[in-house]
Amino acid sequence: MDRPPTVTAVVLAYGPEPLLEECVTAVLASTGVRGDVVLVDNGCTTTAVDRLDGRPGVTVLRPGRNTGFAGGCNLGAAHATGDVVALVNGDAVVAPEALARLTAALDGPRVGLASGSLRLHDRPELMNSAGNPVHYLGISWAGGLGDAATDHALPAEVASATGAAVAVRREVWQRLGGFWEEMFAYCEDAELSLRCWQRGLRVVYVPDAVVLHRYEFSRNPLKMYLLERNRLLMLLTLYERRTLLLLGPALLGLELAVLLVALRQGWARQKVRGWWWLLRHGSDVRRRRAEVQAARTVPDRELARLLTAGFDPGADAGVSAPAALTAGSRAYWAVVRRLLA
Repeated sequence: MDRPPTVTAVVLAYGPEPLLEECVTAVLASTGVRGDVVLVDNGCTTTAVDRLDGRPGVTVLRPGRNTGFAGGCNLGAAHATGDVVALVNGDAVVAPEALARLTAALDGPRVGLASGSLRLHDRPELMNSAGNPVHYLGISWAGGLGDAATDHALPAEVASATGAAVAVRREVWQRLGGFWEEMFAYCEDAELSLRCWQRGLRVVYVPDAVVLHRYEFSRNPLKMYLLERNRLLMLLTLYERRTLLLLGPALLGLELAVLLVALRQGWARQKVRGWWWLLRHGSDVRRRRAEVQAARTVPDRELARLLTAGFDPGADAGVSAPAALTAGSRAYWAVVRRLLA
């Protein structure tokens, strides 16, 4: 009889983490796989990590500082022993068969990342993410947020997996180099997903790999700083030079628009701080860009189909774009796609 595949779930603990023990218990109870957990204590403020330390199947890592989502996942994955690495948020609970179904999806043709069906923890009939869309200017959001789960019942290719529930073969993770730790938090799942596509590997959504997530949409100055800085880091390192030139006017327009919003909402200093970081670390960005471009095998013109020109994060996200702006964005992207082709 074939032995079930081995899966190491990497779970990060930061802050209060009220669902952490339920999260780890659910992973260990997974069916169809032999699962273990690498738990990274990034600054948990309760005793949950202590209570889990020593439990069979759980390895606790204590870096002594907050390494961010990117660094924490990389640290946990470096200690993984399973054939498959699954990233599971500390506030997410996997269904018994979820990890097995994500693992099975990795056997599909050229599949690099398998993204789960992330549901709202308190309303499991509604979606949190069915894979994340990525706008051509780098904005990404939870795909299908608030939609009925029945509307996302079919497998599909997606631009980006959700870092809250995603599986990857350990050798693929190592080949990709994991997350770019400089990003610290936010956009790292989109950046990894697009690099996956650039290497000729697909990113897929697995509708029957159900994971319940205690999702909270929040805005704070640090989050907005990281989101905006990391969005620009993605664009500057992932796109080919011709693509960047074609997108230059639209990108400049978006930067000015975001600055105006930031001024109204009180986080303009963080927006400017992101620009300043890019200027100060220009050599690091260029080095990273050279590495990414040298490793890619698929040009932007073939990946343009994955990116969206619309902006539809769902009513639960509390943000939207004016219809006229969305129409202009679609028209601009249509022109750029023709020029890329």
